[in-house]
Amino acid sequence: MTLIIILVIILVLGLVVVGVYNRLVALNTRSDQAFADIDVQLKQRHDLIPNLVETVKGYATHEKGTLEAVIAARNAATSAGSVADKVQAENMLTGALRQMFAVAEAYPDLKANSNFLGLQGELSDIENKLAAARRFFNNAVAEFNAARLSFPAVVFAGMFGFNPRALFDLGEQRAALDVAPEVKF
Repeated sequence: MTLIIILVIILVLGLVVVGVYNRLVALNTRSDQAFADIDVQLKQRHDLIPNLVETVKGYATHEKGTLEAVIAARNAATSAGSVADKVQAENMLTGALRQMFAVAEAYPDLKANSNFLGLQGELSDIENKLAAARRFFNNAVAEFNAARLSFPAVVFAGMFGFNPRALFDLGEQRAALDVAPEVKF
């Protein structure tokens, strides 16, 4: 009878470990998929930027430094590897794009150019999709991290190599993005 009880306890413990492992694998995979969704949006953004720079270059030839900064930031963003590197590179790229759009404000012909307006609209659409992808990723990571820290997963997560994941945080850029744009007539 004691042997049967010990076997049942071992079987139940084994099932719990398997269940915990499978849940962590599923949540980790979901986080990976969410990050892949961000990568898709970032690639579209990176592909659009050279066309945008070329359009601005035609109107703002003496703004070479700003345009070079956008290209340099784009190149850094495309070569970033880890989540932390991507976050930092994308924050630099966002700042460079803001500078470029600020320069564009000084050129009424550029602001009225249909090609520029189309590219600006595409970029705006990509930014909205990117924000949604970041939210989905951060939700998936938060769910994974919470599951990893809950009992009984906390006992086994380290043994199985499930380390905490970093959120795609905008850091200092968040304050600038939370401010609503000012419209003047």
